[in-house]
Amino acid sequence: METIRFANKEHKDFYSQMLIKTRNDDAYHRAFFYAMGICAETRRNIHTLFDFKNGGINPDGLSSAWQTGGTRRLCRLAFNLWNGWTEEGKEQYSAPYELFDCGFAPYFFEAIRLRYPEYCWNMERPTSWLSEKAR
Repeated sequence: METIRFANKEHKDFYSQMLIKTRNDDAYHRAFFYAMGICAETRRNIHTLFDFKNGGINPDGLSSAWQTGGTRRLCRLAFNLWNGWTEEGKEQYSAPYELFDCGFAPYFFEAIRLRYPEYCWNMERPTSWLSEKAR
């Protein structure tokens, strides 16, 4: 697998620690904890977003007082990557139009790549194709 792009050292450390803590590094866990590690707020509040005892997401964490517009977008993406979750009656907030309208967007692509490695490979086009397209 290609090198994973992290926002900072804290993001990388959190990601590694969570995979060790859950003893699981499948695509679901990798994508979820990668996304949750992007910002300090979600790292600090991971216990309101993930139930470590039962090994699943906790969507009720979206209504926590510490949440901001950006962290809600991040959580919605992570929850959706976990199991397709969308907030009932607010499904539109899980659409790319809403989710990617924040500074975390470059890392969201990485989370998607981690969740779907079998479909997300480097698809750079040869230079000759680009040259021909420009004609």
